[in-house]
Amino acid sequence: MNLQISARLEALRREMNEAGISACIINGSDPHLSEYVPTRWESRAFISGFTGSYGWLAVTQTEAALWTDSRYFIQAADELEGTTIQLMKARVPDSVFVGDWIAMQLEPGQTVAFDGDCFSLAECMLLQKAFEPKALKIESRYDLLDPIWDDRPSFPSGKAFIHPVERAGASCREKITAIAEEMLKKGAGISLLTALDDICWTFNIRGTDVPFNPVVMAFAAIESSGKVTLFIDKQKFEQADLYELKKQGISVLPYNFFTSYLLGLNGSTILIDPSRTNFSTWQCIRENNKIINDISIPQLLKSVKNEVEIEGMKQAAILDGLALLNFQLWLEKAIRNEPVTEWDIRLKLAEFRSKMIGYKGESFYPVVGYNDHGAVVHLHITPQSAYTLAPEGMLLIDSGGHYEFGTTDITRTIALGPVSEQMQVDFTLALKGLIALSDIRFPRGTLGCHLTVLAHRALWMNYCNYGHGTSHGVGAYLNVHEGPQSIRFDLTNQPLLPGMVLSNEPGLYREGQWGVRTENLMVCVEDTHSQFGSFLRFETITMYPIDTTLIDLTLLDKAEKEWINEYNKVVFETLEPLANFKQLRLLDRLTKPVDYD
Repeated sequence: MNLQISARLEALRREMNEAGISACIINGSDPHLSEYVPTRWESRAFISGFTGSYGWLAVTQTEAALWTDSRYFIQAADELEGTTIQLMKARVPDSVFVGDWIAMQLEPGQTVAFDGDCFSLAECMLLQKAFEPKALKIESRYDLLDPIWDDRPSFPSGKAFIHPVERAGASCREKITAIAEEMLKKGAGISLLTALDDICWTFNIRGTDVPFNPVVMAFAAIESSGKVTLFIDKQKFEQADLYELKKQGISVLPYNFFTSYLLGLNGSTILIDPSRTNFSTWQCIRENNKIINDISIPQLLKSVKNEVEIEGMKQAAILDGLALLNFQLWLEKAIRNEPVTEWDIRLKLAEFRSKMIGYKGESFYPVVGYNDHGAVVHLHITPQSAYTLAPEGMLLIDSGGHYEFGTTDITRTIALGPVSEQMQVDFTLALKGLIALSDIRFPRGTLGCHLTVLAHRALWMNYCNYGHGTSHGVGAYLNVHEGPQSIRFDLTNQPLLPGMVLSNEPGLYREGQWGVRTENLMVCVEDTHSQFGSFLRFETITMYPIDTTLIDLTLLDKAEKEWINEYNKVVFETLEPLANFKQLRLLDRLTKPVDYD
């Protein structure tokens, strides 16, 4: 029994009882609906012990259940062990929506509470729909955890700074003008920006408030009249940066003035993104204003990288490749001479990246999985849970870095020694999916969901599958996960556009045995125009060899072998001029062409 979690749940239920609350929902988000949140808002982890980046916890007076997706099924089962919290598998056939589950638990007319600051308008609309048959009431005005979280971290106080236009490729004023033009098309008088990456992109600022994401806590409003307001605590900036913002015509007001600004709006036509705007914000403006629910304008604009950003992403990938060569040189020597754990791997990855020009930090919590740990898709390793490696089996490493000119995300599965035939088969089937997606040509207007079967086909033909998405967007020295572009089975209305950067990461995971995944980043580019219209393709920008010792060559056709050889050749030719003698020897070995026989 996990006594700490039990005590916290008991304290929460006392608070609920005193407030007349029959059920509450905690999602571990923040007022900006971030994937990674400042420690102050790690509420789901505090009350349940589950540390994954996605999950909803529902608590009644007698029951508790946590919903998460396939990335975290194994991890959640482990972290919830010893608690009374039931694991509910989300986004699988026949899964029960959290709102429906709560409705089944409660009597008509009872009250459900959640923190409206931390749930999107879109999420709350789904909950309300589920609650309607039983006329369940919603209470969203306060945070039930605050009274029981004695040592709760304070509001983040990290520094913010200007991201130079030489790196951004466009000035803040140019971006605001582009947003205003889109507002005019949509008939919006005000556009509210609440997602941190949207704000940091628009104003060319970066910050240190959120782990792994170079963003800063802020809100913003852009008005058709030309008035632009950034709600952020001024002490985060140096005076020179505040002066630069003023020069760009931006008014800077304290962060906590945003609510007052919203309450003062009357008769305005306001554009908000229901999936990126919290419920509390909507409640402040829903009366006496016309609301336009549409995609966040800067979200789409920033997804299409300009030439400066694309070159920066390529430069970051090259530096990442050099850092990973140094890492693999260390690993191959260390594993034969000293104990090496998965935690050591994490530290060494950061150490070698930190020696690269322009390095700013890790772009996400790295996944380091040896043998059966590799089957935990988003493993959150700690010094206590880390395995010690041996010169056998497979090591899966999913890691990335932020550089002042770009962001990286790369997964490599490498053989530490002898591996089984089935390991090679699994690695190769997943690799075939990566090649198929990398090599496709497709007409302009194609959606990501149209392409995802390419990454799954080889696995399906062998009765295998993976549950996570195949591709996510990647920011330019911004969040490693960004939208609206993606390649997954979920239906999306967003076509893939030239300039969008996406991951490509098919995998295969055998619980209790091993996991394999190869991931590259790629940029969508123009290909050609034919009588059937304009066609696009992907250009791979990640620069690190794929481990050919893990490939079962009998499963590849000639074109796939040619793709691997050509990719590794490009990696060699790109890194060779920058490599030292030791790196070059390793690079030469890792990029040896595979046989065609």
